[in-house]
Amino acid sequence: MNLPAKPNEPNAAVQNLYSDAYDWTNQCVKCGYCLPACPTYESMGVESASPRGRINLVKMAAEGKIDFQKDLAEPIDLCLGCRACETACPVGVPYGHILEAAKEAIENSPSANQKNKMTRIKKLALVHLFPYPKRMNRIGSAVQLYQKTGLSKLIRSSNVLQKVSPALAHLEQALPDIETSSKRIRPGTIMPAIGETKLKVAFFTGCIMDSMMSRINRLSIELLTIVGCEVILPENQNCCGALHSHQGETEQAKALAKRNIQAFMQTDADVIVNNAGGCGASLLEYGHLLAEDHEWAAAARAFSEKSKDISQILHQLGPLPFTEEWQGIVSYQDSCHLRNVQKVKKEPRLLLQSIPGVSYVEMEGFDRCCASGGIYNLLHFNESMKILDEKMKNLKETKATTIVTVNPGCQMQMSIGIQREGAANQMKSLHLVEILAKACGLE
Repeated sequence: MNLPAKPNEPNAAVQNLYSDAYDWTNQCVKCGYCLPACPTYESMGVESASPRGRINLVKMAAEGKIDFQKDLAEPIDLCLGCRACETACPVGVPYGHILEAAKEAIENSPSANQKNKMTRIKKLALVHLFPYPKRMNRIGSAVQLYQKTGLSKLIRSSNVLQKVSPALAHLEQALPDIETSSKRIRPGTIMPAIGETKLKVAFFTGCIMDSMMSRINRLSIELLTIVGCEVILPENQNCCGALHSHQGETEQAKALAKRNIQAFMQTDADVIVNNAGGCGASLLEYGHLLAEDHEWAAAARAFSEKSKDISQILHQLGPLPFTEEWQGIVSYQDSCHLRNVQKVKKEPRLLLQSIPGVSYVEMEGFDRCCASGGIYNLLHFNESMKILDEKMKNLKETKATTIVTVNPGCQMQMSIGIQREGAANQMKSLHLVEILAKACGLE
């Protein structure tokens, strides 16, 4: 195939996009197999909201034919990044890599709009909050105090958040009860296996999981120890960088990746374990992220090869020592990044089906994105809720009393869906670790 000459456009963003993604865009044969797999194409019904359409726009932008902000930014920003299109693609187009190259180019283009209030807040959080575990934990402690003092009930009854932002109001109600910081297992801790040590694992705590869902982290570690893992919590670990990559902040994502690689590779752990589908996908792709960095490429590949989801380890070393039966119907919502990037599908299901008393029912569209998308449900609330409402129709048909996920964003998004259906008294959203721990008698 004769490709067009590299554009003479002096814009560095165009040049970088051409170098980073142009060859990938030419792999797309425009067959349309991706269209039925794409939640935004299904909900919006326009070609620019499909993987095929977005790839074509990226190609045109890389050729200097369209404007980054006017023509490319909105279609790319409206993508959930679920990467279901990759599993449907017959020729293996690396859509996720194209998407992140496009986001980086848009972020660095001369006409990038940094004046938008939401953009400023987003950048502030990405630069000054998520990379710093202590700051994130202070936020978690503040929210725990907010819940404990009853201020949360006052805020909800006043409806003030709903007036300010429906997205924030839904998210506030979906927050789990935050465990007191005194129960958090600190970095630097080594938890011995209960009984024979079968595997030595290093546990990735994450930023959202550690600050807002530290109870799930604690239960994850306890489950790992009871199946024979010695669990190391490396010091100096930080945010995985997924949110940064998804927002075009690639250089910061690389810096965070290097810190994690350094922290974890200092241990002699056999496996690096995480309990969040989005984080796990990011850790798994450190090898790609740092492939061009000759100093870090080999270490990044080694890190990625060791990265596993907790469901894989619990299934591998099980069975779990269940002590309680579970009552009611359970269904499972796949984490897109666990399913489509990490390729983990069967282990969570097998673990759920192994719980005594569980009646497991598969939901139609279980592999469809719930539209949490990191912070997508905050940035594009109406689009997110349209997709979520369709998913809730499928969930209601299962008559499930418990919907299980393996990602914090998915868990809160499904809680939002339950709220919107007025079903909080009949149904609950749990992380896989929570239901397994409860069945094992852990609290």
